[in-house]
Amino acid sequence: MAEKKLEVKDLRISFRTTNGKVQAVRDIDFELYEGETLAIVGESGSGKSVTSRAIMGISAGNAVKEGGKILYDGKDLMNISEEEFHKIRGDKIAMVFQDPLSSLNPIMRIGQQLTEAMLLKNKATVRESKVNMDRMFAALGEKMTQAGVPTANADLQKLKTFSLRHAKLQSEYSQSIDAAKEALALAENIALRIDRNAIDISLKNDITSFIKAAAGAKSRFVVNGDDVMVLDETVSVATSESKGKKTTKEEYANLRSAMDRAVEVLKKATEAGAPDTFSLGYYLENVEDKIPDLPVEELNKMTSERLSSEFMTNFLKDAQEGVEFSVKQTDEGRRAAIAALEAKLPIFEKESPIRAEAEACAKELKDIVPKGLDPLEVTKDSLAHTFDTSIDYAIELYFDGFIKNEKEEKRVAKMQAKYDKLVEKGKTPDWEVIPASYINTDLAHQEMIETVTEMRDHFAEQIESHKTANFAEKTEEVIEFLKEQAHDSSYTITKSAAKERAIKLMESVGIDDARRRYRQYPFEFSGGMRQRIVIAIALTANPDILICDEPTTALDVTIQAQILDLINNLKKERNLSVIFITHDLGVVANMADRIAVMYAGKIVEYGTANEVFYEPAHPYTWALLSSVPDLDTKAKLESIPGTPPNMIYPPKGDAFADRNKNALAIDFEEQPPMFKITDTHYAATWLLHPNAPKLERPAVIQERIERMRLERERLGQTAETSEGGSN
Repeated sequence: MAEKKLEVKDLRISFRTTNGKVQAVRDIDFELYEGETLAIVGESGSGKSVTSRAIMGISAGNAVKEGGKILYDGKDLMNISEEEFHKIRGDKIAMVFQDPLSSLNPIMRIGQQLTEAMLLKNKATVRESKVNMDRMFAALGEKMTQAGVPTANADLQKLKTFSLRHAKLQSEYSQSIDAAKEALALAENIALRIDRNAIDISLKNDITSFIKAAAGAKSRFVVNGDDVMVLDETVSVATSESKGKKTTKEEYANLRSAMDRAVEVLKKATEAGAPDTFSLGYYLENVEDKIPDLPVEELNKMTSERLSSEFMTNFLKDAQEGVEFSVKQTDEGRRAAIAALEAKLPIFEKESPIRAEAEACAKELKDIVPKGLDPLEVTKDSLAHTFDTSIDYAIELYFDGFIKNEKEEKRVAKMQAKYDKLVEKGKTPDWEVIPASYINTDLAHQEMIETVTEMRDHFAEQIESHKTANFAEKTEEVIEFLKEQAHDSSYTITKSAAKERAIKLMESVGIDDARRRYRQYPFEFSGGMRQRIVIAIALTANPDILICDEPTTALDVTIQAQILDLINNLKKERNLSVIFITHDLGVVANMADRIAVMYAGKIVEYGTANEVFYEPAHPYTWALLSSVPDLDTKAKLESIPGTPPNMIYPPKGDAFADRNKNALAIDFEEQPPMFKITDTHYAATWLLHPNAPKLERPAVIQERIERMRLERERLGQTAETSEGGSN
């Protein structure tokens, strides 16, 4: 199963206004998994963008966090400091906004805006990786020792020593291969400029950059042997042409020929196999401090076999004992935590909890829950890591709610008395009484209870899952984590490498002549091109999650399709998790894996793209589908009647009832729960209640669904035929 990247639980966000408290997001839940696209669809004002801004930590100043959790990487994003958010925002969670021009600095060149993020990300990664590596080495050593492995400390010291050597070798190789790729791109560009007779200062700059990059490309595993001599000859020709003298046609022809030779050498270097620096690090530290003169494939085979036979096979067995011991020890901590959570639960379940008792219980629980955290975890347990802040927040929200509600009641009474007094005097006040903004203490009470029960149930599930755990696999995950952290802790990206990556990134998002446009300003790009630049900037830090907030709304239809295809392709190439926000259900038809339909601050339908498009259950989803333009019918495009409700005074029942011609009497009286249709499909409509009258989808919508289904089948058959023909 794919890794869960983000979890939103019972999120509630309001806004203070002069007219009262606007309840923008009301108890929404969803999850985002690795490599999937979740589309959040709804009209303006439904709460889509408020949700995305809460995830990014950029809510408006008048926003009120009423409750809920946003869990990511062991943190609750609802309860972290701005300093902590700064490490996540743009780095691990990136966002593409509706208006690209407002996202770009108008007086900074595009290239600088792209490389700035890369260089900052690299510095942060080096610092973080050193901390993570030291933490994991210390934890693994402790658990192996406790498990009774006599050679634990010596073996771990050996592993750490050659892991750091591996990191140094990998860093040197990465910088050299980066230089080779840069020199290759420059050589190709120089040749192209000469062919086009584009002889200007940019050509001179490219020649200078080529000379520098070519020097960095020469190393044991990149440009080596006789190829060094060939590359040196091309550099010699390029150097003579970069000295500022007037160059003849014959000299340019020589330079053009030299670039062809450079391209041949550099292509060979960049396409060659990479060294196994991990096993090579072991060899150099434990066998001989000299790299054997062997081809890369033979070298990798030899060093890998020696590492395996002399150290890694036995070490993995010993390390697995430490991993198993750690899990068993942590499970004991989880059992103790479950018992404590169960024992303290009645304190929170009281009809009228006492603050002193609740805070004392929370203090005890915050001491014992961390014992259920495995120090060898690679993927952080977000629920356990955030328990302390979650329980504190829930307690504060509940008990302070009574105090705030009392103050709010007094404020409203005072303002109303003043207003009434003016009216009695025959005056017409030019102001209105701001409605009361109350904390829902019943919901806050429930959140306190659920924070405890969720933690209890979560630990119980983990204990059960460990009965069938693959500890060999878990051990390998730990070793891979250590290798990655060792590499990341020592790799520094140079400015020239950052520039080359930025140019490649610009090309990957569909910007032609990227090397030239790298130095341009935002005003020199069209709207569609600016949006591509914004997407490229969002990807520079290689984030886990990309949030796209109406990224195509300001673009014309043809450009919209290009941007949607681009986002879809980038998701597949980089295994990104994407949250795509739009008001147009038709936009996400071919790119979403799952869809959440939002209305009046609530998710009213949630399911896979196929389920929401072909088996829609909520009348609001029907309405959205009927308002999507359809070129295959002459039927009138339907609009949704009425307007969304005033969320200062949310409706008592189903918020869509007033606009729904099929509304039932109960829709105006009580909010419907989420009814389960399938394991993946849910909808909040009373039409799904067993006692509700059976109502068929409107004919116009059913016809449209059938057309979409047939078109999809036709396209699928066409794709299969073309694939068969190409084989």
